[in-house]
Amino acid sequence: MSAPTHTPPRPAATGRADTRLPWWALALPTLAFVTLLLLILNPSEAQAAPAEPGLGLLLERVQQLVTR
Repeated sequence: MSAPTHTPPRPAATGRADTRLPWWALALPTLAFVTLLLLILNPSEAQAAPAEPGLGLLLERVQQLVTR
């Protein structure tokens, strides 16, 4: 009983791929980097956001369930 032979795959095209990124693909990481850098340089301006009391209770409940 003979097995079918597989043909070797064709080599990839040597042409250059034309890939363009949208403007925000570079702008958003740059903005995040600059923001974090400014927070590191001046941490007195950073303030913690007020937490919702329900979120704390939910996290405590999840922790209790996980530790059982």
